[in-house]
Amino acid sequence: MAPSTTNTVGGDDILTSSYEHGTSMLPLGVLTKPLKTYLFGNPISHSMAPLLHNTLFEEHGVPWNYSLFESLDDAAFLQLLKADNCIGSAVTMPHKINFMSHVDHLTEEGRIIGSINTVFIRLDAAGNKRYIGTNTDCIGVREAFLQNIPGVLEMSRGKPALVIGGGGACRSSVYAVWKWLGASKVYLINRVRSEVDEVIAAFKAAGFMGELLWIGSVEEAKALETPGCIVGTIPDYPPKAEGELVCRAIAEEFLGRPEKGAMLEMCYHPKPVTALYRLAEEAGWKLVGGTEAMVHQGIAQQILWKESPLEDFRLERAQKVVQAELETRWTH
Repeated sequence: MAPSTTNTVGGDDILTSSYEHGTSMLPLGVLTKPLKTYLFGNPISHSMAPLLHNTLFEEHGVPWNYSLFESLDDAAFLQLLKADNCIGSAVTMPHKINFMSHVDHLTEEGRIIGSINTVFIRLDAAGNKRYIGTNTDCIGVREAFLQNIPGVLEMSRGKPALVIGGGGACRSSVYAVWKWLGASKVYLINRVRSEVDEVIAAFKAAGFMGELLWIGSVEEAKALETPGCIVGTIPDYPPKAEGELVCRAIAEEFLGRPEKGAMLEMCYHPKPVTALYRLAEEAGWKLVGGTEAMVHQGIAQQILWKESPLEDFRLERAQKVVQAELETRWTH
């Protein structure tokens, strides 16, 4: 069962729906005060998120700062999050699931996906702060497709989608391709079936209405309709174990068919062009790199923190500095 799909480019849905959880956190003049945001996780020293967010703050003349808080200590981070000078936070591994218990409410995205990567703040009727947990990784997937592949909805609506992998990025991708790209069902392939079984069980328990289908062999894949869109969420390692070889062979089966669609390769570290990316490119699929999803999920976070619509953001410089940093890391 696929939901009705409309073109949601613009990000207004992100900001509008945030006010379902309370009123604005930004009194007059707050954008001129030096406030803080953080990334809470461990290990995170490699993260390009500070570069992205601080570039965006600078580009828009906002004297806010985004910094890393590399720790396993929830209590220590909660002190920072609830300080008067904190406007919100990003959350990454290993805290995406356990930190759900530290917020006052979850958005639909956070609840159904089963993890959060963002905390934003709204005020209740009495003017008290409410800390809201959400997942903007799925917005990153959505916007990576919508902003970079003209006509992608025509490719994806009413057709299956394929998500490769079984981790957190898989869950965000499943939600995005079903909720906004209109996938009729979502095929799942992974080196380990138990991980996919856990994903399917978690979505079912959360009330997810879409159809999720594990594919365990090339023979099964041959009997199935070609996906309109694909999301790769696995590291760029050469397949060696049997499960990895089967997973790659199934991907090749779909990619090699005459029907072509669009693929987002979420893996961009340590190098942006992965083996899976090359396979899809050589097969004639339309490609989007993972830094696009990273940038757009960050934009979604800033929309929630700054309470600004997408049209207020100038993306070009942020995209360029992220790409330049990635290329620098790749060549050193």
